[in-house]
Amino acid sequence: MIEKYKTIFIISLLLFLIGSCILSICVGAIEIPLGDLMKIINKQFRSNNPVESQQEAVLMAIRMPRVILGLLIGGTLGICGTAIQGIFRNPLAEPGLIGISSGASLFAVMFIVLGNSLFSSLTHYMGYYALAIVSFLGALLTTTVLYKFSVRKGRTSITTLLLMGIAINALIGALVGLFTFIANDEELRNITFWNLGSLGGASWQSVAALLPFALICMGSLLFFGKPLNALLLGESQAEHLGINLQQTKRTIVVLTAIGVGACVALSGIIGFLALLVPHLLRMTVTADHKFLLPGSVLLGASLLVLADLLARTIVIPAELPIGIITAIMGVPMFLAIIIKNTKEGNIS
Repeated sequence: MIEKYKTIFIISLLLFLIGSCILSICVGAIEIPLGDLMKIINKQFRSNNPVESQQEAVLMAIRMPRVILGLLIGGTLGICGTAIQGIFRNPLAEPGLIGISSGASLFAVMFIVLGNSLFSSLTHYMGYYALAIVSFLGALLTTTVLYKFSVRKGRTSITTLLLMGIAINALIGALVGLFTFIANDEELRNITFWNLGSLGGASWQSVAALLPFALICMGSLLFFGKPLNALLLGESQAEHLGINLQQTKRTIVVLTAIGVGACVALSGIIGFLALLVPHLLRMTVTADHKFLLPGSVLLGASLLVLADLLARTIVIPAELPIGIITAIMGVPMFLAIIIKNTKEGNIS
């Protein structure tokens, strides 16, 4: 009965995702009625269906890549949040807590402020992809430093990893503040908007850049349902069940660095989504990671697509940073988790 309920819920999440995508594609400064949407899609295969050229241009050049980018980023952040909470066995954990997002953010801010001098060669050769590459390297470098200090005799200390993440986040926050201080007005605006996240720069180029990293991250993490379920029983019990804990922890953190680093590089920091998604699923259905991992991909993608829809329509013709929307959704949930865990004695 429980398995049947999980299957029904996954199908419901899939339908919710499809509905969110259609709504996001159709609604905006330029409306695209559902009938015209079908004509435009059909026209990609047949050339005898007349449609309004403006609608077609908006759909194919702006809306479609933006929605697909939102799907990839939302799904990646959702499953990364579930995996990180699983290895920490803590509902308050999320990728930003161990410094992955902060590392990408620091290098991106460095690129924005010092791009014309320090990164001029990279910009010349890589062009559009320069910022993404620099941000991604920042995430990977941060993860490497964390692991260097948290692994002793082949074993990874989650407590040390968590404390190192907090320390690195504080240091990076200070360095970002320093670069913000020396930035000019245009750079300040770019830094502020980037730190709050946005899908406004979505294009088929950015979709192609993110696609391999997102697929590797999501596709690999989907196979960690059994090890993460075993970890719920405790590390000793998981080892008795034949789970290689060190390899599991190491692989999950590296995959999270790949996924989150690539997402932050292309969209900026989108807060609270990785925290919100897995907890919503646990409250609604079950703590079984075989369900949580695929469910978090679907729910994370849906929520980010809807958040982006609000971000670009709520103050038309301007656009809000998407991080504001996700924070408004996530902060109440974050406080509810803290209050609930305090009452249960999990937080003293």
